[in-house]
Amino acid sequence: MGSVWGLVLGTIILRPYFLLFFLTYLAGSTMHLGLMRALLFAILGYALAWLSEYSSIHTGIPYGLYNYIETTRGRELWVMGVPFMDSMSFVFLAYAAYSMALVVIAPIVSSGRMIYLLETKKTRASWGATILGALFFVYLDIIIDPVALQGRRWFLGQIYHYPHGGAYFGVPLSNFVGWFIVGFLLIRTLQATDRFLYVKGVKDRFAGHCRWRHLFGPALYAGVILFNLWVTFSIGEHTMGWAGVFIVLFPSVLLCRGVRRKLLRGGMDEAVKEHLADFPAVVIPGLSPTKKPIQG
Repeated sequence: MGSVWGLVLGTIILRPYFLLFFLTYLAGSTMHLGLMRALLFAILGYALAWLSEYSSIHTGIPYGLYNYIETTRGRELWVMGVPFMDSMSFVFLAYAAYSMALVVIAPIVSSGRMIYLLETKKTRASWGATILGALFFVYLDIIIDPVALQGRRWFLGQIYHYPHGGAYFGVPLSNFVGWFIVGFLLIRTLQATDRFLYVKGVKDRFAGHCRWRHLFGPALYAGVILFNLWVTFSIGEHTMGWAGVFIVLFPSVLLCRGVRRKLLRGGMDEAVKEHLADFPAVVIPGLSPTKKPIQG
């Protein structure tokens, strides 16, 4: 047991950026969905991600065949040939992608200097959020995977490779297909976890009481992209870096324009009522079902 905790500590020391992203997920999803949902999804999401990676390194399904290089075995935690931090990363990446999907789908209202998603239980569980979240999930990998393959040139280390190469900076297109499938399953698992705990009447006093709760997921999403683009440019991979910038730039502009249109649209009274009917304990300073929203 002592050696396991030593490897966990080694993972934290070796991967401080992973710890920062995971703690952001834990804080954000706790305030957004609740602590029980955050912890349960961390367990279920990790298991699903680990299974997908274990399958792929042995059968090529679902990402295509790749191999892990155990250069850090003995220094950080590995689970049956898969780095712990790699599979656990899928958890916070999936939550970040799901949060972005909710930003697109749910009505948005501004109150004071804050914005709030007027999500409902139906919105959270919708197939639209699942599919759109899976697409946002793939966008993350388009930025992450090429620079991760260059791990020997930065502090990640060379931990894996594709033996047959790939068309996109060494990454096979099958990898992105696999990410969509796994992202779809991860987000559906998150939605099912949320819905199951509601059906069971499990309430969480940590959820809904932070006015910044809806910003953690999108901030995490942006942070992951910016971190990986920074690493890409810092190692001199400018072509790869600019490809990533242009790939995310267009949907980012569309997203910002869409959010602004929703803020200026007005007529949110009914959406406010539906939101507070599903989540009566949430705190929206300056806003109530009978008070007209302040439009941005």
